[in-house]
Amino acid sequence: MSYDSDDKRSDYAKWAEEMSYEDEKELKRQKKLEEKEKKKAEKLAKKESKRENLKPDGLGDSEESLKGAFNGSIDGKPALEPVGNAADVNTSDKQDVEAGEDEEYNPDYKKDKKKKSEDVNMVKELLSLIIYIGIIIIICYIIVTYVGQRTTVHGHSMETTLSDGDNLWIDKLSYRFSDPKRFDIIVFPYQGQDVYYIKRVIGLPGETVQITPEGNIMINDEVLAESYGREIIRESGIASEPITLGPDEFFVLGDNRNDSRDSRWADVGNINKKDIIGKATLRLSPFKKFGKVN
Repeated sequence: MSYDSDDKRSDYAKWAEEMSYEDEKELKRQKKLEEKEKKKAEKLAKKESKRENLKPDGLGDSEESLKGAFNGSIDGKPALEPVGNAADVNTSDKQDVEAGEDEEYNPDYKKDKKKKSEDVNMVKELLSLIIYIGIIIIICYIIVTYVGQRTTVHGHSMETTLSDGDNLWIDKLSYRFSDPKRFDIIVFPYQGQDVYYIKRVIGLPGETVQITPEGNIMINDEVLAESYGREIIRESGIASEPITLGPDEFFVLGDNRNDSRDSRWADVGNINKKDIIGKATLRLSPFKKFGKVN
């Protein structure tokens, strides 16, 4: 073949090179396809191998041998239903395996798990309730022991300031930081028993207290100016003679001076600070008298 010029020759050479490049690409593509087919065939072979392993012992590859194996009987019991082909056998084997798995699977698992979860939640709620009640009890104990408590007046020794049946709030905290003051109304136990008296502070530690035959209360030889006693004191008791109070002792009287068991009597005597329960600060009821106690 002849060429008219060098330009035509160069164009042909270029076209030949391009055609050679295309052939090379096609060859690579064919190789890739062959590799894919080879891998696919290997995967199929592995699957067939696994299926062969799932077949019962003694079965051949032929359809007849499979039918013969499954149409027979074992110890007089009917065997499995006949199958049509190898695919059906594989499906049956798969179902048998799944059936075996189902036998091990617990159908009540979810119910049991739910029940256990409910039991755990119930235990948690019970523990939370116990802890809550415990905290409330501790708080109440702290309040009643160290802060304050409610008490009810019995008797008439503090009339007309307090009446029988009045409900009071007793402040237990104040006297932990300060001493009782004159005219405070305090609560204390009678002779260490579970009986409590409520009286008014008259004499303070270190003072000398005396009640004259005229019914005047003398503090360090001076008449005490007060308006809580509504009647003249008729009985002075042991206070007819001067009584000097110790460093932590208080002399107390009831406002109803002629109907009160107080420091004038030896069985009550002077009250030590450590025996004072607290100070009556608030009348809770009756509601028409609700307010601060003076």
